[in-house]
Amino acid sequence: MTSRAEIISRLLDPGVIPVIRADNPEDVMPACEALLAGGLNALEITMTTPNALALIREAGKRFGAKAVIGVGTVMTPEVCLAAIEAGATFVVTPILVPEIARVAQGADRVCILGAFTPTEAQVAHEAGADFVKIFPAENTAYVAAMLAPMPHLKIIPTSGVNLKTGPEYFAMGCPLVGVGSSLVSSKILREKNWAELTRLAGEFVAMARKAPRK
Repeated sequence: MTSRAEIISRLLDPGVIPVIRADNPEDVMPACEALLAGGLNALEITMTTPNALALIREAGKRFGAKAVIGVGTVMTPEVCLAAIEAGATFVVTPILVPEIARVAQGADRVCILGAFTPTEAQVAHEAGADFVKIFPAENTAYVAAMLAPMPHLKIIPTSGVNLKTGPEYFAMGCPLVGVGSSLVSSKILREKNWAELTRLAGEFVAMARKAPRK
């Protein structure tokens, strides 16, 4: 079984987590293939996607050798455990639920706890989260202001991250970014434009590799 340290190492290179939130579960595997073809090596399948646990299990079987498979929009410790049992190697929440970190730690899986305020971010850090997801991170200035007095936080900005703001987040010290609709858009999923998704994934990989790092 891949260790937590190995999962973190793979997440950090190139440092982009695509968020797959689909209405049609049949679109998830082709989306995963397209993202991997573009050079990404992490896949976050959200629990809001129908049949998410089965999809995580399938993604692990099909792509686990070349990608880390994660689960997003986890709201309870019970769902966290179910997703880990289905094969999720990293767990992402949109809100602060410290108990989820304990479940993930017990299974040697990576935990990314959601937060918005500086206090929530610190609580997530103290709860043992490997990374703190600032959501929604619509403003680069807000994240920079948080990191100034709290540089120990390993922040993953999510929502509002795109090819323009991505380099700014990396430059201020964020080790990773979470990318949703600016990459895996509802339009791409609706049109099943997997070639475009692969092209965009490649652009995000190039952005992350060229971005200045603090």
